[in-house]
Amino acid sequence: MNQEMVITLAQEATKTLLLVSAPMLGVALVVGLAITIFQALTQIQEMTLTFVPKIVAVFVTILLISSWILGKMTDFARDIITNIPFYLR
Repeated sequence: MNQEMVITLAQEATKTLLLVSAPMLGVALVVGLAITIFQALTQIQEMTLTFVPKIVAVFVTILLISSWILGKMTDFARDIITNIPFYLR
C-alpha cells in the first residue's frame, strides 16, 4: 500500500463522512438560526429553547434519511472490502 492509495482512501472516507453528516448539520443550522431569530424578536432568552428543537430536528432527520445513510456507508465499506487484495500489493 503506497502513499497514493492511502491518500485516496482518506479522501474517500472524508467525502463519505461529509456527505453523510451534511443533512443533519444543515438541519441543525437552519433550526438554530430560526430559533435565534425568534429569540431576538421576542427577547426570550431561555437556554433550553435552543437545544431541544435542534435535537428533535436532527433526530427526525436521522429517522427520515437513515436508509440513505446506511446505503452510503454500506457502499463505502463494500468498496474497501472488495479492494483489500489491491491494497495488500
